[in-house]
Amino acid sequence: MKIIHLISGGDVGGAKTHVLSLLAGLRKTEDVRLVCFMEGGFAEEARQLGIDTQVLTCSFTAALKTLRTMINTEGFQLVHCHGSRANLMGTLLQSKIKAPVVTTVHSDYRLDYLGRTFHRFTYGLINAFCIRKIKYHIGVSDAMVDLLISRGLDPQSMFSIYNGVDFSPITPKLERKAYLESIGLSVQEDDIVFGIAARLSAVKDVATLIRGFGEACREVKNIKLVIAGDGEQHRELEKLAKQCCPEGSYVFAGWVSDMDSFYHALDVNTLTSLSETFPYALTEGARKHCATIASRVGGVPYLIEHGVTGMLFEAQDHKTLASHMVSLARNGQERQRLAENLYERACTCFSIDATVERQKEIYQVLLRRSSRLKARRDGVLICGAYGKGNAGDDSILDAILGQMRSIDPDIPAYVLSRNPSETRLRYRVGAYHTFDPRFILRMCRTKLYINGGGSLIQDVTSTRSLRYYLTNIALAKLCGNPVLMYGCGIGPVSLPKNRKKAGKVIDRYADTITLRDPQSAEELRAMGVTRPTIMITADPALLLDGAEETKVDGFMLSHGLDPKGHYALFVLRPWQGFDEVCPEIAKAARTLYETKGLTPVFLALEAGRDLPVSKQAAELVDCPHHVFCVPQDGKLIVGFMARMQVVVSMRLHALIFAAGQGTPLVGIVYDPKVSGFMDYLEQNNYVNLNDVTAQAILALAEQALSAGKDADSAKRLRALAEENEAAARALLNQ
Repeated sequence: MKIIHLISGGDVGGAKTHVLSLLAGLRKTEDVRLVCFMEGGFAEEARQLGIDTQVLTCSFTAALKTLRTMINTEGFQLVHCHGSRANLMGTLLQSKIKAPVVTTVHSDYRLDYLGRTFHRFTYGLINAFCIRKIKYHIGVSDAMVDLLISRGLDPQSMFSIYNGVDFSPITPKLERKAYLESIGLSVQEDDIVFGIAARLSAVKDVATLIRGFGEACREVKNIKLVIAGDGEQHRELEKLAKQCCPEGSYVFAGWVSDMDSFYHALDVNTLTSLSETFPYALTEGARKHCATIASRVGGVPYLIEHGVTGMLFEAQDHKTLASHMVSLARNGQERQRLAENLYERACTCFSIDATVERQKEIYQVLLRRSSRLKARRDGVLICGAYGKGNAGDDSILDAILGQMRSIDPDIPAYVLSRNPSETRLRYRVGAYHTFDPRFILRMCRTKLYINGGGSLIQDVTSTRSLRYYLTNIALAKLCGNPVLMYGCGIGPVSLPKNRKKAGKVIDRYADTITLRDPQSAEELRAMGVTRPTIMITADPALLLDGAEETKVDGFMLSHGLDPKGHYALFVLRPWQGFDEVCPEIAKAARTLYETKGLTPVFLALEAGRDLPVSKQAAELVDCPHHVFCVPQDGKLIVGFMARMQVVVSMRLHALIFAAGQGTPLVGIVYDPKVSGFMDYLEQNNYVNLNDVTAQAILALAEQALSAGKDADSAKRLRALAEENEAAARALLNQ
């Protein structure tokens, strides 16, 4: 590939490090050129690294003309911009060159000129305008991508990348004590040294660090603080330190060039920023095996999992910061554990080699996508019960999108959702509100319509919802889309007129129907559906893999659960008759704790509806227990389910998640779909809601626990779920 990078040339800090290390890596395999718009240290350092570097110091108009000629005549395939001046150039070049233009957003552009009013309303506004005009965007962390999406940019033009660090072993120039003395800090052998390397500006909020350290000093005497960096708040922060911290316990080191010696001297690296993308300070500290405390902002939580790879606090909360500092100062083993966990994660996921490979992947995707922009029809529109806060339904969407991207990694996807802004953020797709008529225009340009997952064709909820889904199926077909009803359940459809209408519409407009259970096929035949291809597969959510072990550990720790503990999970929902059997469910939970050593966990799968009944049952359990809501991440739900010893559930999707991991199951049947799924598994471990007793649940739990993990059933179900993808592939290839 032949890529040209544009940057002003006056950049410092993270952006400078990112661009230079990236280009130094890319030049080994790609044809790369760097163009700066001023001479200086940036361009000189690039030349020293062997990067093809040109500096255009001519007028703006002349530079624009030179760039256009250079790109077109020398055949550059991509133009990559960094910063406001480069973004302006890229915006103006887009219509004059064939190569796609992409910009890397290194920081929150609304905060770049914080405290500088003139620059904010000139350069800042111009940059914000240009970022919106450039077609493709790279955010330096997933959090930065989320920020851009939340501001209305197209999720499907977004890519994330992380600042990479070279993890090759480096011997620091100075040992710990010698280095600290060289910057004016006297330390004893048993002193615990905290430190930060940051600009002394408002967005870095070093004042919170000073206040937190001062409070920690009241409880622990052998701690010291090193503040490296300079900026407009230097004098103000020195004054604050004199007020808050004991004399001799801290030092302002100014700008530090020997970062290896700096991080080698620290026991705990700290970060207190109000806003971050993915700061180098974290990975540089990780490289030197520093334990870390950081504010929960931007991309920080993607590296720091509280209690696993570090400790987090909410921005500006100096009291929690102080308590973390005291905790780590007193516990050397905990410091070492967090430091080593962080090192392992950082060197695996955030090395410079990983960053360079990720950048090359992004370039390949950009070249593929730019070649399909003129296609008359492209992409898939997915309709379902999404954006309602139901983790089961949203996980179906996650699985469907995964299968679509398995078919075509670049396929544009659009989703009808009750909460389109949340759907855009979570799944990085286009989204329309369920009742936004503009989705009909999108239907006229997509290649496939998916009526996706769950029990959409039923009238228990309401006749109105049934009519909505049937109308969309007909519209999609009339707009030129093949129609796929995807891994769904059918029924119950009770009213005769609804059964007649549903049968007629589905038979006429659906092309292929994949079903998650045999009972649904019988229901379709009873409604007169014969024309579409019908396949019995399995629920798409079965294909979700569990999250990384460390993420599951972090989730459990955040809710007070020992990741190595033993648990019985209860997933309940409000339904007629629940109040009468709730005491029996609570009694069963308590008995499982007393006889099997399984701590009860009550999990709300749909927070708004399920949490009250979960708390209702938990209040009757007089033994250790936990109550909380399901995480938004479907893979994390699956990973959590895999840690449970047994799952007792009214919710179908809790049973599906657990079945996909082979976890022992007990179903409480409030709807035929629950017993239908258990029958499909060839398991009779279920009881009707009205027949629930503690003894019944305990007997079924004993039966499930005795059978143990059912890996063969999980494998069979996943294989069936994969057949949904085959059906979609066939229709897309028509």
